Amino acid sequence: MTVIEADRARAARVLARAAWLQEQAPELAPAILAQGRLVRLAAGAWAHAEGDDDTGLLVVVEGGVQLLCQAAGDREVLVSYAGPGATIGQTMRFGGGPRLVTVQCLEPSLLLKVSDAALGRIGAEHPALWRAVAALVYLQLRITLAMAAEAVGLPPRQRLAARLLLLSRTMDPEGGARVLRLGQQPLAEMIGLTRKTVNGYLRAFEAAGLVRLGYGEIEILDPAGLRRAAEAG
Repeated sequence: MTVIEADRARAARVLARAAWLQEQAPELAPAILAQGRLVRLAAGAWAHAEGDDDTGLLVVVEGGVQLLCQAAGDREVLVSYAGPGATIGQTMRFGGGPRLVTVQCLEPSLLLKVSDAALGRIGAEHPALWRAVAALVYLQLRITLAMAAEAVGLPPRQRLAARLLLLSRTMDPEGGARVLRLGQQPLAEMIGLTRKTVNGYLRAFEAAGLVRLGYGEIEILDPAGLRRAAEAG
């Protein structure tokens, strides 16, 4: 098997497990792969930037990416991470606008890019595609609302536990990532806390057997325990 064939086989496996395609016609995933473009990007490279007009979908096949957006004062804020299996993006065909986030690779990554033009070609042959895209937009909205609810409604310790659980599902939508490759500073930025505060809570979680801390990574040991910590009054 050539490198290109191996990459396409990996992408096919990822699409076959994608949550937003599970209830859709089985021919959609092969059509998306056929019309999409596989690209390998180095760590630090941008897949696309906030404000870009070339909308469409981006599927993480290998590696991991971080999502950033502009805040007041021309400040770029880290919003979330996404790993293999995650799909990011939107289409102008539903009245949308330019890209909403900047996507930057955290490590060497294999991505499947599906442009608006490619979505149009798929949709012309398989109209069920638009139902699948609507399901994806709903999924993205649900994740965004979950993050907003955490920020508004949870005290710091519970907020951290809830975000660790959400990130594990974002990094691996199929079943939850065991290891989150992120440092404490970006994690603190995402939930509006100081690094010192986050470190203190993480050390307590580690002592309770919920996580294991490593250099630039956090291993989830007890998702159920983290869920109880997130729900504690």
